[in-house]
Amino acid sequence: MLSRISAARRLPRAFAAPVRLYTIGRTEGSVAETKSFGKKEKAHEDQYVHKHEVEQLAKLKEQIEAKKKELDTLEQAHKELQKEVKE
Repeated sequence: MLSRISAARRLPRAFAAPVRLYTIGRTEGSVAETKSFGKKEKAHEDQYVHKHEVEQLAKLKEQIEAKKKELDTLEQAHKELQKEVKE
């Protein structure tokens, strides 16, 4: 019985997994491989990144201004408390 199981394991499988075949030539997607398309795509990406960085900088500047105002109000409150303590 054991010999039958081990013999069955050694036999090749009847159903092989499907194999994907790819084309080697430049028949499909050749436009994406041209230099001008790559340059244009890079320019668009650079433009997007620049715009995104400008937006981030604007947000950070707004946050800095808000923190400066908060600091000014806290310093003012601190000065008032110091005056009350001295009196």
